[in-house]
Amino acid sequence: MLACQIAGAAAEKPNILLIVSDDQGYQDLGAINDEIITPNLDRLAREGTRLTNFYVAWPACTPSRGAFLTGRYPQRNGIYDMIRNEAPDYGHLYDPETYAVSWERIGGMDTREVLIPAVLKTVGYQSGIYGKWDLGIHRRFLPTSRGFDDFYGLVNTGIDYYTHERYGVPSMYRNDALTEEDKGTYCTYLFEREALRFLDNYAGTEPFFVYVPFNAPHSSSALDPKIRGTVQAPPEFEAMYPPVEKEYQKGRKYGEEALVPTKEKRYRDYRAAVTCMDASIGKMLDVLEAKGIADNTIVIFFSDNGGSGGANNGPLRGHKSQTWEGGIRVLSLVRWPAGGIPAGVENDAFLSSLEIFPSLAAATGAALPEDVVLDGHDWWPTLRGEAESPRTEMFWKRRDLRAARVGNWKWTDMGEGAGGLFDLSTDIGEKDDLSKEKPEILDRVKARYNAWYRETMIEAEPRGPFKDF
Repeated sequence: MLACQIAGAAAEKPNILLIVSDDQGYQDLGAINDEIITPNLDRLAREGTRLTNFYVAWPACTPSRGAFLTGRYPQRNGIYDMIRNEAPDYGHLYDPETYAVSWERIGGMDTREVLIPAVLKTVGYQSGIYGKWDLGIHRRFLPTSRGFDDFYGLVNTGIDYYTHERYGVPSMYRNDALTEEDKGTYCTYLFEREALRFLDNYAGTEPFFVYVPFNAPHSSSALDPKIRGTVQAPPEFEAMYPPVEKEYQKGRKYGEEALVPTKEKRYRDYRAAVTCMDASIGKMLDVLEAKGIADNTIVIFFSDNGGSGGANNGPLRGHKSQTWEGGIRVLSLVRWPAGGIPAGVENDAFLSSLEIFPSLAAATGAALPEDVVLDGHDWWPTLRGEAESPRTEMFWKRRDLRAARVGNWKWTDMGEGAGGLFDLSTDIGEKDDLSKEKPEILDRVKARYNAWYRETMIEAEPRGPFKDF
């Protein structure tokens, strides 16, 4: 019977809803953490599979997104660092002319890279993206030039949730044009609105791929120290958590004394932003049910990298921007009943976001692009419990931070003597450094890292914008 259901799903192309949160903690799911309220993500976990051993390809925004949209390591696709300006870190507000020629404005993913929607288009899919893009602002880099049919969202790594400005610079686009039409409205509501509009237009009529990369619960990209240090959330969602007695305290920002959010406020705001996002996700799931297409819609949810700010990454060590497990192993859920994905189970197979590109191609019957080296695998047999994961190793490099996982052995190099060799089969918290006890294993893992680096950075066909060629 299961084989017949899967064959039927293949005959009727599945719809795809890909939802990505921003900086959400590994433990921040209500079903496993009673300090946070996520009834709709809990529903996905009950109706689908939670991946407990799932990695992203970089511990922060831009390269992580470029990797899963291309199915290629950041070092191979050329986006192996952030496309952002550093001056706002010191309180600088760009004037329009200076911003127009800054790195944040002119950087972008190499136009030779092939993204998921371009492949799905070849088999009749309509594609929309509503939320955080983060792969370039010039028209040649925007989603509608990369295979998406419709786009509404922020183009940078983060914004103020209400003004939609990134450190004072407007950052919301509709398709290929800047827009301030919705200034003042909380942006999660806007991404919800646009995704629901797309679903209303296409659900039940033709196959669709809708990508909803929320910027929640990323901290607000505002220059005001009282806002920048936390996550903005609507009052009704803040009220769902215990009140904060003291919201601000004296601190320092931009080298001067300023009022900054307290730790308690940051934790409350973070959770409220996640719960607001969860409510928006619930409305999308409800539409799929109402349209009668939930069973044959692939729903994938994960965080773009490890949590930060008010996040809970336990029992993992570390957080966003680090190559400890807490920076790269993330919360992930997959639901596809018609595809045979079991409900209410945890799958501990070694998998990654690099698997998404080839897996969606396999599910839809789309041909993989020719002459393109992909770094992922088809994960459906593994998710259905029919086969072991084809992934046996993975590698990370963020500037001078490095890591490699080979089997269950993980080597982490956080610089300045921090890191070591860890057996993840017994120590996912990376507490017990075995590098002195197992020098031969450490050498083997480092050798695999060096071979990967040589293949993806030195011998691979060069891609901009960072590579020297």
